[in-house]
Amino acid sequence: MGIPIVSEGRAKGAASILVNQTLSANDVADLTASRLDDDETGAINGVAPLKVLADGETVEVGSQSSSSKYKCKRTGDHYSCSCPAWRIQKAPVDARTCKHLKQLLGDAYEAARCNLTGDADAPAATKSTRTRKAPAKPIAKFDVLLAQKWEPTQDPTGWWMSEKLDGVRAYWCPTQRQLISRLGNAFSAPDWFIDALPTDMSLDGELFCGRQMFQSTVSIVRTHNSEKWNMVKYQVFDAPSLVEHGFEARLKEIEDYVARTGKAHLQAVPHTQCTGEAHLIETLAAVEAAGGEGIMCREPKSKYVMGRSKTLLKVKTFADGEARVTGHDIATRGKHKGKLGALLCEMASGKAFKVGTGFSDAQRELDTAPTVGTLIKYKCQELTRDKVPRFPVYLGVAEPDRTEPSDPVFAAVTATEEADI
Repeated sequence: MGIPIVSEGRAKGAASILVNQTLSANDVADLTASRLDDDETGAINGVAPLKVLADGETVEVGSQSSSSKYKCKRTGDHYSCSCPAWRIQKAPVDARTCKHLKQLLGDAYEAARCNLTGDADAPAATKSTRTRKAPAKPIAKFDVLLAQKWEPTQDPTGWWMSEKLDGVRAYWCPTQRQLISRLGNAFSAPDWFIDALPTDMSLDGELFCGRQMFQSTVSIVRTHNSEKWNMVKYQVFDAPSLVEHGFEARLKEIEDYVARTGKAHLQAVPHTQCTGEAHLIETLAAVEAAGGEGIMCREPKSKYVMGRSKTLLKVKTFADGEARVTGHDIATRGKHKGKLGALLCEMASGKAFKVGTGFSDAQRELDTAPTVGTLIKYKCQELTRDKVPRFPVYLGVAEPDRTEPSDPVFAAVTATEEADI
């Protein structure tokens, strides 16, 4: 869709839906810091892995009991395996291991990394200095309200707009006093974090560290007893238990509770009412200019329902996808000469394309660039007529539990937009 120029007055109005983000340079450094003794070797508490993997590297490990082969991958200070035993575990990803990871990295390293025993009699080399709680018990999977894509033919006038946050979805269950993921896994949030949450009202929101900090957020909330929870905010946008209330009444209850509590880590997501399509598009441009992902629109007076609903719409200029790295295109001129020019990638559809933007200078170094076989996340504005991404931008290595590419999906375009293609 075309993005009109934002007028000064309208831009100020659009800024009213931006969530409060106060990350300093030191905060960003702390968020991206590793818990490893040595980022290059991956050593923890003096224990190094048998095989050193580069960040993002994938290695194929053969089963000792069958002809099957599985892919083991390092993502920062986390390791994953494509085998069923690793994937079905309910523990946070940094606390999972399997026989293939032990075969690749060594029993001692896996004990140090996951702190599996916590036994006072365990060898000193396997003890972690980090205090971990026992993994939270999984809860039955449940449904939350999910969005449909906004179609340009739909009039957004009167709908409530909010910033679409690139965080981790979390449901607050007041009876169990736990924050729960969509798959029913309880987050190991510290007591001080959950003490601020209500005893008589469920909440729906996102655990959020900041714009373009998705991978750091995932790392914190999936790590037992992480010391960095003080950088996470619970951004609340709904209250499912208030089933008889319309959206405006639910939002008022949330705002009142947050104001009474007065805790910095508990926030109500700002909303503003849309005056028309031009307002929506201009607000989208303002959010994206601030580094945001897009906009969510709620139908006025709508009830909270489970599952995908037309009462909640998402509006994005870009769509995300995941692709597998098949090679590296080395730059032959310019400032990046001799470094990574682009990643050669393959879509879920089998189509080949290149991702050449979105990398930091450090990520363009050949020894730190994503290796062949790595699954990466990217965003693009649209697909070309050949069904490959147009203007793809690198976002980072895909989440550890993602094993296969997925192609971006876009809303249908209007007749006017079709004429411009």
